[in-house]
Amino acid sequence: MREMTEEKVGIVKAVCISDRKGVQKKNVGKARFLENFGLENDAHGGSWHRQVSLLSYEVIEDFKEKGAPVEDGAFGENLIVTGFDFKNCPIGTKFSCNSVILEMTQIGKTCHKGCEIQKIMGDCIMPREGVFARVLQGGEISVGDKMRMIE
Repeated sequence: MREMTEEKVGIVKAVCISDRKGVQKKNVGKARFLENFGLENDAHGGSWHRQVSLLSYEVIEDFKEKGAPVEDGAFGENLIVTGFDFKNCPIGTKFSCNSVILEMTQIGKTCHKGCEIQKIMGDCIMPREGVFARVLQGGEISVGDKMRMIE
């Protein structure tokens, strides 16, 4: 008899884009993810390893409890997902959501100079909690969709 493994599933809480780099993103509710590019109409899209940025919903909520005045997209993240501790997933981890397949390529990044959250709070979670991925297969993702970790 085959052993059943527990499926790891998260829920998309926000889908965010911005039209230029260095600004906070806005939750647009849904977006098209383009293979080998990133999110359609997002300034960070392109042929590189940081096409999509992800943050765990729980980490953002913990930061808000410390008094951080942040909204969806404040850290420059494209996807906010509940149910995953992204920073503890190894590079190369794959996630699927609808037809979209993402592959994690980087954990954390240096905060850009002048980060508003860093100025206000004296801290920013993106450098240690945010992860980046590239789009292996495109499609659409909306708030409320289920995301699965591919073993």
